[in-house]
Amino acid sequence: MELGRKVKIDWDMMKEDVIRLNEQLKGKKAEEVLDYFLEKYQGHIALASSLGIEDQVLTAMICGIDATTRIFTLDTGRLFPETYSLIGRTNMTYGIRIQVFFPDYHEVEKMVADGVNLFYDSIEYRRLCCHIRKLEPLKRAFQGMKVWICGLRHEQSVTRTGNQLVEWDGMNGLIKVNPLIDWTETEVWEYI
Repeated sequence: MELGRKVKIDWDMMKEDVIRLNEQLKGKKAEEVLDYFLEKYQGHIALASSLGIEDQVLTAMICGIDATTRIFTLDTGRLFPETYSLIGRTNMTYGIRIQVFFPDYHEVEKMVADGVNLFYDSIEYRRLCCHIRKLEPLKRAFQGMKVWICGLRHEQSVTRTGNQLVEWDGMNGLIKVNPLIDWTETEVWEYI
């Protein structure tokens, strides 16, 4: 009973913090938002990079502010060779080391024993694959973090129109920052 009350209090405090941060940072440039969070949460903040164009923009901005900031990606074991080349080129360009998290090979071996592409067979298998290849490595990547930076934009999908600049990620227990949330695809390409 006490635990339930503590979680509610923490959620209420986080909700107030998120509202306050969204008001405080409203209208700020992406670099200003990043500067605020990179300074305040130094050592406890990371960019989760899919290596897409938005994440490459964020990598450039972050490295311009503090190149020691943690940047990581997930290697599901099904990446294209071009992705590995991009990781290498990004590391060389910015003088960084993108941290790569892999799934537990025991779990992958057990899963693919039923079929290498079993995720095509059912929603259940798709969820299992996602859990093993993405969610578990992501959980490890988030250890010790308080904030994660994400490249979401409103324009990317109708499911993202309600996203905010600063959000509470209750699933992972972290503040989630979307510095490019109001950017258009044109603005992303102009920055690049």
